[in-house]
Amino acid sequence: MPVSERQLAAFAAKHAGQIPFDTSPRHLAGGGDARHVTHGLAAAGWKAVSDPLSAEIVLRSPDLRHHLKFDPQSTTSAWWWLQAEHTDTERGWHAEFGELLPAEFLAGLTDALISPAPASHPEPLTVLRAAGWQVGPDDAAVSPDGMCHAEQLSHRDAPAYWRVETCEPGYGTPMGPRIWHAYFDANTPEHLVTAFVTALADPAPLQRAMYDRTAHYSAVQVPSPLTPQQTVDAHTTRIDSLRSHARAARRQATKPATTPATTSAARPTVRR
Repeated sequence: MPVSERQLAAFAAKHAGQIPFDTSPRHLAGGGDARHVTHGLAAAGWKAVSDPLSAEIVLRSPDLRHHLKFDPQSTTSAWWWLQAEHTDTERGWHAEFGELLPAEFLAGLTDALISPAPASHPEPLTVLRAAGWQVGPDDAAVSPDGMCHAEQLSHRDAPAYWRVETCEPGYGTPMGPRIWHAYFDANTPEHLVTAFVTALADPAPLQRAMYDRTAHYSAVQVPSPLTPQQTVDAHTTRIDSLRSHARAARRQATKPATTPATTSAARPTVRR
């Protein structure tokens, strides 16, 4: 299910009629446009397997191992679920995300999922510390405004998992009511968690329209220097890049293996 010109035109039409506002801190920007996620996966060859007349969207990867579910009618606190099935060599894993999680954070993770895994990557807490988050002795990181918390937790001998939460100010307690959450089980590849927190901790504001719902009244919005067309162009450029990378990966996967010439065949016989 590649992203069609009609779908890109619909994205452009929606954003062309909006006045963009720089919204910060980004963890309070609100959900934004889910197509940041779905268009990226579609460009990489993921296909919709859900009922097209349903509000629920389910996308499945070309290798059938991964699937993403978006359900805006969910009766739980999660609207997004990302799951990987077990294989002979890799464990399965899953992650979930709340309603008001900015779509750009999940897009950072899914872009990393559909790209080759890096040979090395910084640890999530290293990324947050470098971005000015306060990291305590318990390895829990807190955003500069104190409303977003990220930590790796374990219970008894169970493997550690990651949890990120944005909450109301506690007013005498560490945290008040939860605004949105992200949960990564213990088998989630760490480079995907790193990709998520990299998008989370980026100091740049997110673009939201004048009347878009933010996650909290304390979010600061100022007129953006970006034009609506620049927002659309950035989205299109990203989708084109993901599509090109996916095509290159498929070509590499189907490229016939070459057998190098043996040393003895390449070297002439030496007479003594």
